[in-house]
Amino acid sequence: MSQAKRIVLAARPVGEPKPSDFRIEEFAVPAPAAGEVLLRTIWLSLDPYMRGRMSDGPSYAAPVPVGGVMEGEAVSEVAASNNPDFAKGDIVRARTGWQTHAISNGKGLIKVDPKLGPISTSIGVLGMPGMTAYTGLLDIGKPQAGETVVVAGASGAVGSAVGQIAKIKGARAVGIAGGKDKCAYVVKELGFDACIDHRDPELAAKLKEACPKGIDVYFENVGGAVFEAVFPLLNPFARVPVCGLIAHYNDTEAKAPKWAASMMRATLTKRLTFRGFIVSDFASRHGDFLRDMSSWVRDGKVKYKEFVTEGLESAPGAFMGLLKGANFGKQLVRVGPDKA
Repeated sequence: MSQAKRIVLAARPVGEPKPSDFRIEEFAVPAPAAGEVLLRTIWLSLDPYMRGRMSDGPSYAAPVPVGGVMEGEAVSEVAASNNPDFAKGDIVRARTGWQTHAISNGKGLIKVDPKLGPISTSIGVLGMPGMTAYTGLLDIGKPQAGETVVVAGASGAVGSAVGQIAKIKGARAVGIAGGKDKCAYVVKELGFDACIDHRDPELAAKLKEACPKGIDVYFENVGGAVFEAVFPLLNPFARVPVCGLIAHYNDTEAKAPKWAASMMRATLTKRLTFRGFIVSDFASRHGDFLRDMSSWVRDGKVKYKEFVTEGLESAPGAFMGLLKGANFGKQLVRVGPDKA
């Protein structure tokens, strides 16, 4: 193949991203210089945080420039190497973005061990999403046996792992997901104690029924109406790891909700703990995570589901669907075959 492809940010979205905010470009497959490797993308991860990278407001990371390659982590094969640390055929994980090929000097490349599981899991349950669930729940949520853990986005890559880890630690796990099929999967396949459909007009009442002893840990992935249903049920000293707020990513203006004052009062009187986090905050825990999660996956204690679209061209549509909950499991794009 002499031509490579990339998807760049054509314009900054206003509200929901639309197809014209992306542009696909062709370019010549580059040749690696001394000390460099050529990477051929196999799997591309799509994640909600990418919506923030499309905006130029204040954030914990720099935005993707207009005209720049969309941000993203990928699993790639080393197609050619002039770097002694990497051989042709090595499988690596890297933040190469939405493109079929990329050049790397080797910094930040992490070799993938196929013995731990299918290579796609290195950007899923054994990668950033899995580690987000592991560290956010265990280091911030600190679930205790017999406590009730509630997680939004329970059928997704992060939420599904949160609930299963909670069960491993002896807690009750209650999920919130979109639709009967996702809720059935969360309970029947993943072993949660209950799952509530966030589209149900009786969401608040049904969540209260599923949590008769209140909520001790709420793993926040969503915000919006889901948080409003959860908040009154938080027990004294409840912990709330704030991982994502997908319900608000397309908001065009920031404004305090009408219940902000009552939330602050309850935070004080119930002595609640809210902590936002980024998975890189817990980089030192990666060894613990990989040891534990790979063992749990191998033993069937943690199950995972992948939602795959085919071809780099499918990435914009898949990403727009992800923000609306169209995916069922970890959203991946198969960009190329496992072996050239």
